[in-house]
Amino acid sequence: MAAKRIVVGVAGGIAAYKACSVIRQLSEAGHQVRVVPTESALQFVGAATFEALSGQPVRTGVFEDVPEVPHVRIGQQADLIVVAPATADLLARAVAGRADDLLTATLLTVRCPVLFAPAMHTEMWQHPATVANVATLRARGAVVLEPAAGRLTGADTGPGRLPEPDEITTFAELLLARGDALPHDLSGTRILVTAGGTREPLDPVRFIGNRSSGKQGYAVARVAAQRGAEVTLIAGNTAGLADPAGVEVVRIGSAAQLRDAVSKHAPEANVLVMAAAVADFRPASVSAAKIKKGSDSEPSSIDLIRNDDVLAATVRARTDGQLPNMHTIVGFAAETGDANGDVLFHARAKLQRKGCDLLVVNAVGEGRAFEVDSNDGWLLAADGTEVALEHGSKTLMASRIVDSIAALVGDR
Repeated sequence: MAAKRIVVGVAGGIAAYKACSVIRQLSEAGHQVRVVPTESALQFVGAATFEALSGQPVRTGVFEDVPEVPHVRIGQQADLIVVAPATADLLARAVAGRADDLLTATLLTVRCPVLFAPAMHTEMWQHPATVANVATLRARGAVVLEPAAGRLTGADTGPGRLPEPDEITTFAELLLARGDALPHDLSGTRILVTAGGTREPLDPVRFIGNRSSGKQGYAVARVAAQRGAEVTLIAGNTAGLADPAGVEVVRIGSAAQLRDAVSKHAPEANVLVMAAAVADFRPASVSAAKIKKGSDSEPSSIDLIRNDDVLAATVRARTDGQLPNMHTIVGFAAETGDANGDVLFHARAKLQRKGCDLLVVNAVGEGRAFEVDSNDGWLLAADGTEVALEHGSKTLMASRIVDSIAALVGDR
């Protein structure tokens, strides 16, 4: 992505120290970053720190550098504004159109995407005034992230924690890549997402697995939650990925455990996104002790039995009327071409065989799809529509997938 001009606003909360990581990450990505803190923010992090990280001067008032008219110019020239943390006070002042410092004045002049990352105590986040302010900002086109749940100031815990810097910068890059705002259009929709690879045990040490990192499924869960959905994420082997903010995470290991978790949560879900790489086979027997080389127990071969097809079983359950709440099922297919046909040939056959509404298709190979941060592919629909998914970050691909899910939800 070409370098962009990004304004990072910092409001006065204890989470202001995390803005330093956001600034560094955006700067290291090649963007030109200008930090505009409030006076209260400087009580937590000094101006010198922000200047050192951004390489740009730091000002808080509208009467500094008057000939440059900064309260107008900064906003006019920005490609994106990120406010992290966004306190309850800052959100209220933004809604009211206040312009009593450089940050709020800048927010009034921008016409680019604006991303707010709230951070405050749970009671403040859930107060009707804050709820109304967040709704107003979203209605005006701003993106207001759902905060994480966790440790707050002191011994308090709950929703209101600033999302991790990686998550904030991920959405900042997404807004720049999309070129438009991220709509908050899935409120009231329950989405069940599976992600990561399953591990089928052979003995207490060894297992049969696959190369899935879980990054694509996590990206879908992350984007869907920030578009207002109530998201449950069933996570297999995900290489230590951080839990997405605002998402309930259920951890599993094997394909059988994933099947049971989907069966448990599917009845309440409106949408299922089967992004997990579920093992097709598992060992017919599992040794209670480690299998030793050269011992009598060393196998000459490993007998495999087929695992249940969770996606196909869920489609059948919906068809049989067992899942009355579920209206959209999305499958994933990691494919390669062969003598019988190319990737799309096999994908179209799989869509027909599985009976899902949408099928996300990835061509896999060295450095493609698995264990990387970018992706591309196709989105096939049951009605015959086929859309190419441009190469980009897995978060960008997730946002395009969620666009299609939202369109189907809107048609229900």
